[in-house]
Amino acid sequence: MEYPDFDGAEYFSLMVGEEFDGWRTDKLLSKQWEELSRSYIQKLIGEGRVLVAGRTVKASYPVQTGDPIEVFLPTPTTLKLAAENIPLDILYEDSDVILINKGKNMVVHPAAGHYTGTLVNALLYHCKGNLSGINGVLRPGIVHRIDQDTTGVIVACKNDRAHQSLSEQLKVHSITRKYNAVVHGAFHTGEGRIEGAIGRHPSDRKKMAVNEKNGKPAVTNYTVLENFANCFAHVECCLETGRTHQIRVHMAWIHHPLLGDRVYGLKKEPFSLNGQALHARVLGFIHPSTGKYMEFEAPLPEYFTGLLGKLRNLG
Repeated sequence: MEYPDFDGAEYFSLMVGEEFDGWRTDKLLSKQWEELSRSYIQKLIGEGRVLVAGRTVKASYPVQTGDPIEVFLPTPTTLKLAAENIPLDILYEDSDVILINKGKNMVVHPAAGHYTGTLVNALLYHCKGNLSGINGVLRPGIVHRIDQDTTGVIVACKNDRAHQSLSEQLKVHSITRKYNAVVHGAFHTGEGRIEGAIGRHPSDRKKMAVNEKNGKPAVTNYTVLENFANCFAHVECCLETGRTHQIRVHMAWIHHPLLGDRVYGLKKEPFSLNGQALHARVLGFIHPSTGKYMEFEAPLPEYFTGLLGKLRNLG
């Protein structure tokens, strides 16, 4: 068999299982590599970087059980991130971890369209490059993330040992994570539990959705703190799992979308908000060196308390 001449390409191969018989080639590959967008996979196929049974195909080509698929991924361009002197609201810091109260409009780590001004750029400057390297060049120190428009507490690690400890705690769901949110609709019960697997939206790859067929288990517990005029509610959400957009997806799924959520919320919003009303208020974990439980809290930001004031005045 004569292989394409892709110097330095990263080579992957797989065999089509019977459960994928008849699937489009691009759909199958996007299922196998969820971190790659379907449009990017279609681009790879168009460049001849995907072979099915030894030959190039179209994105729509229906694969068959037993077909060998070979993928030649381009070698990633080496990227050197800049350390930037961006002010940080530091809640706690020692030789292992640093806890930040992240503000609105700050992306956690560099990605397409956001290679400067991120939390990682700020941490590289503040920590003088002393960050764990487990998550690679684009995400040094980052153990978990919160969305660009979500405010609140986030932890970063300064060494791989601390990173491994916190990653394991995340894996077994032992880290305490409490969020405050303002949602549409009042509640008739004081608390609840949402169980719904979360995966990629079936038709919009940029969104997540409750997807019991292809999603990963996700659990959100919530407590109603206050109802407003039978139209809105202030809730505390406690995560048992940490799926992408979990609170936003789960609350929309039970018909209580977050105020200001431009992806999962209502098309028309009664308040001028800069993104969803969601704040990561509490983060607790076992310290990787001392073995003691530590808990950190980021106070509700001004925009959030201001919103609550407006809602209380609705009557």
